[in-house]
Amino acid sequence: MNLQESAEMYLETVLVLQKEKGNVRAIDIARRMQFSRPTVSQQIRRLAEDGYLELDANKHIYLTAKGRLIAEETYDRHNCLAKIFIWMGVSEQTAYEDACRVEHYISAETFDCLRQHYENARLRETTIKN
Repeated sequence: MNLQESAEMYLETVLVLQKEKGNVRAIDIARRMQFSRPTVSQQIRRLAEDGYLELDANKHIYLTAKGRLIAEETYDRHNCLAKIFIWMGVSEQTAYEDACRVEHYISAETFDCLRQHYENARLRETTIKN
């Protein structure tokens, strides 16, 4: 998985919109990401050519298996990092904003270690409370 940040953001946005709305169109992505429609259409075309997205006859956008894998990994990193940041005391809004930036640059090794540390600490907290 060595995509640029913008491609990961598009795929993650499609995943989130599919969860919220079902069908996704370019205009939905443009509104969510606050990009122009031509910019979104161009990126969608590239992602489709590279096998990450498919478009049907009604111009609905779908993730391919390859695109879904990256979208779900990015979405998971985003949510997990935000939880960790909130647990550390960062405000919710800042945690989600920072997680959005960090999710694209953190290595798999660092992310896995951070997640494991967080899960172990939460487990210890739960054990102590009981």
